[in-house]
Formats: sequence, structure tokens, C-alpha cells
Amino acid sequence: MTTPLAAPVVHIDDARFKVTEWRFATGAETGWHVHGHDYVIVPLTDGVLGLEEPGGIRREAPLTQGVPYSRRVGVSHNVINATGAPMAFLEVEVVDDAAAHRRHDVLLRFVAAWNARDVDGLMACMAADCAFHSSAGPDAQGTRHQGREAVRASYAAMFDTFPQAAWTADSHHVAGDTGVSEWRFTGTDKAGKSVDVQGCDIFRFEGDLIALKDSYRKARS
Repeated sequence: MTTPLAAPVVHIDDARFKVTEWRFATGAETGWHVHGHDYVIVPLTDGVLGLEEPGGIRREAPLTQGVPYSRRVGVSHNVINATGAPMAFLEVEVVDDAAAHRRHDVLLRFVAAWNARDVDGLMACMAADCAFHSSAGPDAQGTRHQGREAVRASYAAMFDTFPQAAWTADSHHVAGDTGVSEWRFTGTDKAGKSVDVQGCDIFRFEGDLIALKDSYRKARS
């Protein structure tokens, strides 16, 4: 006898979320699959899931109506209705997490290029129409550098001003089209003056690349 398959009903499918209602007849299963995104399960009924997992593992997981749980990307299993009656749950996938991971990787490459004094590497992280707002300058935004040539020249000038420089204690965060990098800058300028400050960059992304680097840093007094 053929095992029935669970029936998926997609309620939302946009750039950020995919919400699927999974309806299980008695004994129905999803079939083997690997989750490509982080996800949340919201049970619509009480029930018991039978889970087949890699390595021949079989186990059961009880569900309570309205009590959600979350799982990370990469889960591999076959989900079976082991309740003895029809059941259903909502699966909420965070479909833009893959973009967030790619953008986070760009920020890691970006700070690595700064520490390598690699202007080409920096520009490889920037979008075609990019801008850089420095932490000091005549405008409310600091000094604004608009376009790839202007941005490239400003990055090269930083290396020229500070023959010795390092960006350490860095951490990076991405939410939607916005990224934030925190860092500690230590350097010595051409006159031999040492600098040691903490700061951050706020980024705006265009696709996977940086459209705007907006810099802020502490000012010593």
C-alpha cells in the first residue's frame, strides 16, 4: 500500500518569508528533504510526529497546538504523522537568511582586505554605484565620496595616511539590507602619531555588495 504524502498549502511566499501549511492525513509523510532555511513550526493541532533521520535514527516528537519551535538550516529528515488522526502545522521559513549569510561573508572579506591593505579587495566588496561617508568632514554625513573612483581614492588615501594600521576586535551583523561592523582601529600616521579608537560602520547593501559605507568612530579628548 502506498504511503500518502502530506499536502502543502503555501499561504505566503515573498522575499523574506515562506509560510506553508502542511496537512497530514493519518499516516501521511513529507518524504525525505533537507531544509534550506532556518524555520519555525507552529502546530495547528495536537499530535505526534514520527521522524526518520540520517543514520537510520527513528524517534517521535509530540506537538501541542499553538506551541511553536524553531530549527536551523540543514535539518534532514522524513516527517510522518504518527498521531492516528489527521493533523496539521504551519512551517515559517526565513528565506532571506541566505542573503544575510552572503552579506555577512562580504563584511568578513571587507575587513580582511583593510588589514591586508588591499584596495582591489575592498572595491570587490563594493557595488557598482557606491558611496563612502567618512567619520569627519564638512557635512552632517562627514565627507561624502560618491562613485567607485572617489571611493577607491579615499580608501587608498587612508593607507597612505596610515602606513601602519589594523582593524581588530571586529564583529559583524546583518539585518535585511543593513549591516553593522564594530571594530577597533590602531595605527600610526606618517608623522609618527599613534591612533587607537573604537568605531563602527553602517552599511547599506545592493544585492550582495556594499552600496554605502557610513563610518563612525570615537573621538579622543
